[in-house]
Amino acid sequence: MSLSMYDASVPVFAKALTVLSTLLDKGEAHAAAHSLAPTELLEARLAPDMYALTRQVQAACDAAKFGSARPAGVTPPSNPDTEATFAELHGRIQATLDFITGIDKAAFNEAAARPVTVKTGGGELNFTGQNYLLGFALPNFFFHIVTAYDILRHKGVEIGKRDFLALG
Repeated sequence: MSLSMYDASVPVFAKALTVLSTLLDKGEAHAAAHSLAPTELLEARLAPDMYALTRQVQAACDAAKFGSARPAGVTPPSNPDTEATFAELHGRIQATLDFITGIDKAAFNEAAARPVTVKTGGGELNFTGQNYLLGFALPNFFFHIVTAYDILRHKGVEIGKRDFLALG
């Protein structure tokens, strides 16, 4: 049996978003235990030209949302990127999980060959659904998940590879 486009997308996104939520819990607990203002973590970034933690979470959610919706040929919800607290970021993650897990598996039946166009500041990128998922959506998604992890780790949150891989 071959790996379906659904199996290569929705469960992968869902697991990593659940991990991201757990990492945020650990970040919030770290801030409380060390008398840090939550914004010290939420506004932290690895470099001046990189997104802060809050935006990394939003971008990861967007990557999962679009990475599931585009190949499936469904319209994703719009999110205004207004989250500013740990609770609001958890809400964004949960809304994304609800959306992607609510996409009918049958919508992915023709997803590998479905044309996907992504508009960027430099023009349009055109893919097949499979090339989009494997060569763009998943790498982009994990870039933002890993960067969120790295920001938290850099700020002293006690997390490690086992946390990232959800190994307990």
